[in-house]
Amino acid sequence: MSEAGNSGPKSLEIGKAAAYRVLARKYRPSNFSELVGQEPMVRTLTNAFATGRIAQAWMLTGVRGVGKTTTARILARALNYKTADIDQPSVDLAVLGEHCQAIMEGRHVDVIEMDAASHTGIDDIRDIIERVRYAPVSARYKVYIIDEVHMLSTQAFNGLLKTLEEPPPHVKFIFATTEIRKVPITVLSRCQRFDLRRIDAGALVAHLGSISAQEGISVDDDALAMIARAAEGSARDSLSILDQAIAHGAGTVSAAAVRAMLGLADRARIVDLFEHVMKGDVAAALGEFRAQYDTGADPAAVLTDLAEFNHLVTRLRFVPTAIEDASLSEDERQRGADFARTLSVRVLSRTWQMLLKGIPEVQSSNRPVSAAEMVLIRLAHAADLPTLDEALRSLESAAPVQNGAPRPNGAPAGGGNGAAAMAQTRMPVGPGGAQTMRLVEASPAPVAFVAPPEPVVETQSAPLKSLADIIALADAQRDIAFKVLVKSCIRFVRIEPGRIDVGLTSDAPKMLLNDLTTKLRAWTGRSWLVSLSKEEGGQTLAEMESAKRETAFLDARSDPTVAAILARFPGAKIIDVRIPDAPEAETTEAEVPVEPPADDDEP
Repeated sequence: MSEAGNSGPKSLEIGKAAAYRVLARKYRPSNFSELVGQEPMVRTLTNAFATGRIAQAWMLTGVRGVGKTTTARILARALNYKTADIDQPSVDLAVLGEHCQAIMEGRHVDVIEMDAASHTGIDDIRDIIERVRYAPVSARYKVYIIDEVHMLSTQAFNGLLKTLEEPPPHVKFIFATTEIRKVPITVLSRCQRFDLRRIDAGALVAHLGSISAQEGISVDDDALAMIARAAEGSARDSLSILDQAIAHGAGTVSAAAVRAMLGLADRARIVDLFEHVMKGDVAAALGEFRAQYDTGADPAAVLTDLAEFNHLVTRLRFVPTAIEDASLSEDERQRGADFARTLSVRVLSRTWQMLLKGIPEVQSSNRPVSAAEMVLIRLAHAADLPTLDEALRSLESAAPVQNGAPRPNGAPAGGGNGAAAMAQTRMPVGPGGAQTMRLVEASPAPVAFVAPPEPVVETQSAPLKSLADIIALADAQRDIAFKVLVKSCIRFVRIEPGRIDVGLTSDAPKMLLNDLTTKLRAWTGRSWLVSLSKEEGGQTLAEMESAKRETAFLDARSDPTVAAILARFPGAKIIDVRIPDAPEAETTEAEVPVEPPADDDEP
């Protein structure tokens, strides 16, 4: 008896616990006025219903949790709205209508909801096509809500086209999808499309605050901002996180509890870490990172938050009104604005690129902490590096200085041998200006004196008479690559003082003549006109050397003594031909060790 008597209250308590509904379901919007952040769609539907221009099909698209299915149910309720005073479609749903409760609970016989993810085939669509012929049982319209419609097969889409284009007057279709690009254009063209936007973080914070007040839950403003930021524009996700935070905090939600629950870093400490990195203080940056890691922050999450703050600073530089974002903490507002005034866009862009490359490294690394520390070291090291513009300005400011000559920009000349010490100071630069990371303490740095260029002097005492003279010049200048090009690509035609006419082989580089003109002017101290002749010209020096080698090898093979040696030693071959009595110029061309020609038949 006692056991039976005690079982009653326990059963009642279990029933109360089972009756609890999560916040995402409990506060699900039931009319258009309760939808958060979808004002453009509501305005369009209001005007359409007021003028009687009601479409036959709608396509609702957007990321998860923005309210696609909820909007579809509200739309079905508006189509079938009926009260004692109103019996027509209406977007003013303040009073609960005859069919409203059943539609919002998903149990109305004339509002059919289908999940396309589990009903993908043509047979499911055939069932719809067969049933659309029949009039609704009690409502004004028979409404088909197909969720995740992009999951339908190609055959299913094709089977739906005719009915979708010319549906019976008592049938309406409402489609919802997160992958609008996977829906065939033939289906999209038959629907009125609404893109449900991500909900603004400020609107989410206000929405969460209102729900918390209704639930009697004490929630920190910073905690609401964290939840809104983590939800990424999804109302359902934000309510799910809030539900979890309430359970985690046993009825109260603090910023520290939310941070620990989500594995986030403290936003104020992220700003501190950003400041250390911008100053180039490696030790302080690594110490701050370790402190955040010890409190439970994920290394990749720390770098992601660092990248987000870097983006915020960059955005504040161009959009100062972004500081009014409700999801920002007070530290982010004040210090972010200070960084935006101080750091250049080039520095912020460089930091952003390095973080974008570093975050995947940390996520895929077996040692994420070490990988994250290496990313921070690279960032801090880059803090002292000048930007490209700054490096170019340093080179330009290092102009040559001679004794008694005025210095550029009115800079004072130094003593000694006429080379004055030049100091480069980092000056404040306005928006868009170039500078290093401004939080690095600047100190004047001496710039090395750059000597004036030596005047071009003629290095060739004798006049140029042939390509061999040009080859000799290239040898003297140690320009081996250019020497090879001249030997293999240029055919000599004629040469006069200040003018050279040549021909080119088919594989000659296009800029060879320009290079030849430039190099001759630098090597000889005078201008040369190098032109492409209409005449073909003679052989190239490479072809002439090859012909001489062929002749030398043929003569050697025909020599009786050499032939006897080759016959006496099987496997022997001629690898070089030297003519000791030849003049020096000829010896230079002949005494080149070469391999026998490819068609050599000798063993």
